[in-house]
Amino acid sequence: MELNQIYVDENFLAVNKPAGLAAVPGGWEADVPALVKLLEADFGRVWTVHRLDKGTSGVVLFARTAAAHRTLSLLFETHAVRKTYLAIVVGIPQWDEHTARHPLRINVGHSHRTVVDHAKGKPSETAFRVLERFTDHSLLEARPATGRTHQVRVHAYALGFPLLGDELYGQPSIERDAKVPRRGVPLHRPALHAVSLEFEFEGKPFSFTAPHPKDFAEALEKLRLSEGFQSPPEE
Repeated sequence: MELNQIYVDENFLAVNKPAGLAAVPGGWEADVPALVKLLEADFGRVWTVHRLDKGTSGVVLFARTAAAHRTLSLLFETHAVRKTYLAIVVGIPQWDEHTARHPLRINVGHSHRTVVDHAKGKPSETAFRVLERFTDHSLLEARPATGRTHQVRVHAYALGFPLLGDELYGQPSIERDAKVPRRGVPLHRPALHAVSLEFEFEGKPFSFTAPHPKDFAEALEKLRLSEGFQSPPEE
């Protein structure tokens, strides 16, 4: 598989991960090729700094030395990395910007869902901003301040705007529920793309951007053509 390398130096590398490829091997899919193994075939040993869900596309960062791994991991742990996602959601928010602070508990039940749990959940925060409104869907920017599993997906769902194509968190498949407005949008995964990462490493600023993958871009184009742009609600 040919990988889209965004940046490579002696300390780390950034890759535009395609949807459908796991970042690291694990679980019942341990024998399925993962991004880290594909990179190691070209670069030798690499260290995982953070992860994206298998169904999420976009920028992923890997360290190339143990020292760089320690530094980058600390940046993520201290929330010194600015992460920006794009999400296509079902529904039209009446707000232009909103910060979700629902506490989250991970790995719940047989499907290993992340759930809102005000008693046992860990503090979690995602800032949302509406970029485009259509008739039945919206394009949101999401900036998670914390890094809980499935955080953006669950916070969007908790606000009442599940991601298009997200069967785990409130968005049924088009085959199972024809009532959910899909308008032939060609996306068969959660509509989430990690568009950029920004951070400072050893005093030098870095900013990496991943362009929309084909399925995400086609879904947006379909929505713009079939639903049209809607102006923001009046105050």
